Amino acid sequence: MKNKLPEYRKKYNLSQDKLAEMLGVTRQTIISIEKGKYNPSLPLALKIARIFHATVEDIFLLDEDG
Repeated sequence: MKNKLPEYRKKYNLSQDKLAEMLGVTRQTIISIEKGKYNPSLPLALKIARIFHATVEDIFLLDEDG
């Protein structure tokens, strides 16, 4: 799954550390999500979307090629 998390994070001026703290996860989790190495659970994806006043679909894109 592809995502626009880095763009949203920068738009809201949030560091990986700060976002991780807000979500109750580690910075490593944020890094893994941003690199596409880890797909967040639905509850975590919803929390991320809520922080950025966006929909899950705005941030996370299904990789149609995979």
